[in-house]
Amino acid sequence: MKRYVLIVAGGRGLRMGSDLPKQFIPMEGKPVLMHTLEAFHRWDASAGLILVLPEDHQPYWKMLCREIGCKVPHRIANGGETRFHSVRNGLNFLSDEIGNAAGRDEKILVAVHDGVRPFAAPEVVEQCFAEAEVSGAAIPVVPVVDSLREFSGESSRPVDRSRYQAVQTPQVFDYDLLLKAYEQPYSEFFTDDASVVEAFGHTVKTVPGNRENIKITTPFDLLVAKALLAK
Repeated sequence: MKRYVLIVAGGRGLRMGSDLPKQFIPMEGKPVLMHTLEAFHRWDASAGLILVLPEDHQPYWKMLCREIGCKVPHRIANGGETRFHSVRNGLNFLSDEIGNAAGRDEKILVAVHDGVRPFAAPEVVEQCFAEAEVSGAAIPVVPVVDSLREFSGESSRPVDRSRYQAVQTPQVFDYDLLLKAYEQPYSEFFTDDASVVEAFGHTVKTVPGNRENIKITTPFDLLVAKALLAK
């Protein structure tokens, strides 16, 4: 079985309040994105890592790799207009190497991961791949700890938070399934890869995630991430 990871990093850092895209913000002398790459390399050095970056970000990334010394083998695919289009571009990049299913003996699994999530636990990644090998689609989730309210106009009501889970990445899929799912036209209701696969008609299974696996999108997130990294 072959395992690949598409690491999607197309953010412009607007919520971070910085001119520097959030994936390039330094933590402990390395950009967030480099920490993410290293985390997956530690998990499985044989996994194929593909970084999906906007074309205008790629020269800066390559400069960072030269200056800091990124030792993680990876390839770069061009990002798209939205996350959906970036993932589609990454899959097309991968398909040029893999080809179609005809005559292929080994199973291929591909994960899609947010570039600004550097704390995915190795055991969670492994569980996602193990479940996807069986069911074709697996995502990590964590319980919602805050009280929730549903709003309708100017009124609101409490809802049962035990019925909800927060979704993380990596989201792992059978390669051929994900490739076909991403042939669908783009929809604004595609909030992640699981929603694309479910719209294609395939059930998505869940595995327990790890709460440290935060998505760094705000200055507060960055403070938490630096504390986790120091720990």
